[in-house]
Amino acid sequence: MDLAQIFVDLDTQPWAEWEHAYGSADDVPGQLRALASDDAEEAEEALYELYGNIIHQGSVYEATAYAVPYPARLAAAGIRPADMLMLLGCIAESEDERSDTPGVCRVAVTAQLPLILPLIEATDTAVRQAAVWAAARTGAAEQVLPALRRCWESELDPLVRAEVLAGTAWLDPAGAEEFEKAVLGETSGSAGDGAHDAGHGVEAAPVRLAALLACVDADLLWTPVHHGALISLLPAGPLVAGRFDQEQTEPFRYVVEGLLERDTDEAREAAFTLIEAGLRHTDADARGEAVAAAEHACQVSRAATGRLAGPLTVLLDDPSSAGAALSVVNQLGRRAAPAVPALEAIAAEGGELADRALAALVLTDPERAAPLLAADLTRRPKALDAAAKLSPASRTGDARAGDPDPFPYTPELLDAVRARLADDDIDWNGSIHLGLVLSGWGHRAAAAVPDLLAALDRYPFVVLRTLPAVCPPEERARAVTALRDADLSGQNPVDIGSALHRLSGGTDGTGDRGDTGAVLSAVVEALASGGRDMTEAAKLAGELGGSETSASLLPHLRAALSDTARRTTDPASDTSGAGRTNPDLDSDTEIARALWRLTGSADEALPIIAGVLEEADGDWHRWQNVRAARTAGALGERGRPLAPLLERKLAHREHAAAAALALLAVDPAGQDRVRLADAALASAETDSDPLTALDVLRAVGTSDLTDDQHRRLTRLVERDAHVFIPGFPHAPAAADARFREEAGALLRTDPRSAPTRPA
Repeated sequence: MDLAQIFVDLDTQPWAEWEHAYGSADDVPGQLRALASDDAEEAEEALYELYGNIIHQGSVYEATAYAVPYPARLAAAGIRPADMLMLLGCIAESEDERSDTPGVCRVAVTAQLPLILPLIEATDTAVRQAAVWAAARTGAAEQVLPALRRCWESELDPLVRAEVLAGTAWLDPAGAEEFEKAVLGETSGSAGDGAHDAGHGVEAAPVRLAALLACVDADLLWTPVHHGALISLLPAGPLVAGRFDQEQTEPFRYVVEGLLERDTDEAREAAFTLIEAGLRHTDADARGEAVAAAEHACQVSRAATGRLAGPLTVLLDDPSSAGAALSVVNQLGRRAAPAVPALEAIAAEGGELADRALAALVLTDPERAAPLLAADLTRRPKALDAAAKLSPASRTGDARAGDPDPFPYTPELLDAVRARLADDDIDWNGSIHLGLVLSGWGHRAAAAVPDLLAALDRYPFVVLRTLPAVCPPEERARAVTALRDADLSGQNPVDIGSALHRLSGGTDGTGDRGDTGAVLSAVVEALASGGRDMTEAAKLAGELGGSETSASLLPHLRAALSDTARRTTDPASDTSGAGRTNPDLDSDTEIARALWRLTGSADEALPIIAGVLEEADGDWHRWQNVRAARTAGALGERGRPLAPLLERKLAHREHAAAAALALLAVDPAGQDRVRLADAALASAETDSDPLTALDVLRAVGTSDLTDDQHRRLTRLVERDAHVFIPGFPHAPAAADARFREEAGALLRTDPRSAPTRPA
């Protein structure tokens, strides 16, 4: 097959009419042709561009299916066959289709199997492996399985055999048992990483590992023999280094994850026993794999933190494993109490490991961490970061009863922070962390006011945010004067205005409204900028209240609305135009809230919020919907006209809880509370917005929950799997504990509840 034949119909296709990740696919023909270039660099660049265009981050598009025949023909012609087959396999396995015809891309690759399957018998090992993988990813079992079974009988290369085994199990999970012979009863011998020993029936290590992974995928019973086989293969990572399945690049963790997902006591015990054995392994790399599996287990399983705290603590005494173990101890929080002595010992030493140990101690026992942090603040950036994240100012969303306390205040640590503020070498993150710690202490940190003012020229961003939080009433006039006199020309006007507003409340204590004027000017400047600061400016405008002075902001707020939002307030205007970006939607929502707060009327706000709810539809506008729903709820019953739009949001789990809470506010008498509770529970069960879901259930009342809904809420409290809370990616166990505490308290108000297991 020559190039003319390969590309014979390439230019007859309407590529400009089809789309890929970046719009029109009119550049695809040139990239396909360049794959066959004699210039290796040009061909590599074309392949890179195609991955970005037609299989962008795993997503496939309308143009993808039409591009498929050409790499298949190139592979059959022997032109970069392994690369072409991998491209085809990636397209075939994609589950994220951005076209109007679901499955069309996989069908397109399946249609090329007559060109792909013969390459399973190629002389080049890499081509055989890629052909096996790509063919299996089509899911076309009837066509592919016979070829894979023939290959299994004759193939000698371990990696290709592993790929054949995995592909066969992928296509026929029920047949995975036939491969258990690669594990059961054959673990005492080993062919190392070499070829299949046909005479003795001992499979190479990569094949045995592939069989174990297939057993997990097929939900086969995990026995002590499987356990022993996996432990004997550690460290397992190198055995999959040449494989194509990106989900199995960490095989130890993959097995643990698969067992935990079975959600049975037996499978959990098998997973924890595996981890404990791995943590005791004599090989440091094997212990590292077990630590990674332990970290995952602690992130997803409530039982894991208590069960694994002891074995992980032991690793802290081993210099070769302490670093890896610290990443998991960070996840354990108060459960890591047995590790406190070891953490203190490591933290007292020097270097990065000491800093990481102190960061873990901050989360485990902050009272004991405070003096150690004070003693060496300059050299403990990770520990300072951990302490700063306990500050209420670092959290997103509204304060809740289960939020952790700020980092403990001590005079020694305050002195250390004050001394550090005098330095000129604090990096951006470090300065923010110092400010967050001070903000968490509030007026207890009042002694730092002179230090903050002295640092205003060096760290203005931090001082503007921290000073209002720590400044006591008697110092505020002085602070306001200092801000007035400082050269803050390079700072965000909203930051300056917000600091002045928080410090003076619009006056300087003598009735002078000059600061109100400065705040108003800052808001007007930001609203006119057309940038991302508009949202914060509108928020600050709303906080100024309905005074005659702040009412002067109304025309500026209206002018700052997007063109689309302005059209919603004027039915006679043109409704055409481009859609809004997410920042546009956010600023319009906040401007609507400000207009309501300043005028006391919802007349202007209602059509703006309605427009946002109409336009913000689908997966890409999660937070825009949530913010618009919260704003609608803030209107109370004046927001009742928004009820039909909010009801539509109940069908989308990402928006359901916020919409349900808003509906209870805007139209409390007209709601089907059982329906709202269902939407909230679905949001919690899918880890979309569990804390807002609890707010909904609390507002509905447990007495109005059906028996099934009561069981579902009880299940969320008592199950082993964590409930994941958006916004807390670094502390999933702590966030889950907060959810569990709140949900348990809610259940205890219902006489149907039996005592729940403690968090």
